Amino acid sequence: MLRLAADDDDPIRALRATAAASTELERQQSALVRRARVRGATWTQIAGALGVSKQAVHKKYGGRRLGRP
Repeated sequence: MLRLAADDDDPIRALRATAAASTELERQQSALVRRARVRGATWTQIAGALGVSKQAVHKKYGGRRLGRP
């Protein structure tokens, strides 16, 4: 989908398509982080999988309730 969007002759339509794809990827990533935490993954493990620092991943996702009591 992204490749098709980038090849679109209309840059506005292409931007809308890439923005929608980005939003969907962010939603999926958030759900996967939540699932990983519920299953016991550490912030360090999640950060490694995402290729970012532990601090960055904790800042982005750490304040959210992750299905834990």
